[in-house]
Amino acid sequence: MESTEHTAFADLAARARAHGIDRYSAGAIVHRDSGREILLLRRRDDDTSFPGAESLPSGGVDPGESILDGLAREVREEIGRAPGPLPLEPFVTWFDHVSRHGYRKRQFTFALPHDGADVVLSEEHTDFRWVPAEEYADTDLTPQVKAAVRAWLDSRGAAPSPRP
Repeated sequence: MESTEHTAFADLAARARAHGIDRYSAGAIVHRDSGREILLLRRRDDDTSFPGAESLPSGGVDPGESILDGLAREVREEIGRAPGPLPLEPFVTWFDHVSRHGYRKRQFTFALPHDGADVVLSEEHTDFRWVPAEEYADTDLTPQVKAAVRAWLDSRGAAPSPRP
């Protein structure tokens, strides 16, 4: 996993392509209360990718769509965020993985303050909860997503050590 606070978001796709990756996912650590709580979504039990698990709002970037446009679409679809520019923090982290379809992908995770609107779930999820950020290690997020949350907390100077 790599992370940066200084990389221009526009260069992310070019950097991935330089590593032979041309398929992307985008997600957000949606947070409120000055970063003290993060939003977790519960996937459907019949989901083909991590059924029943918790996740951040995230999903695949469509062909021809920029990473940030894909992120905006995903947060609109998955939590009902209103259209418009996303006030992203100057933070992004990423990891590479093989998708359920066998493609090598790069998952980009950004940090997005919550806009205060009600969370409206898509049919992809059954529930959501706000979790104290320091309790991220006690969730059933994947290890890669937990590492993304930790990198974000580290960038804020707020990361606790995960519990054994």
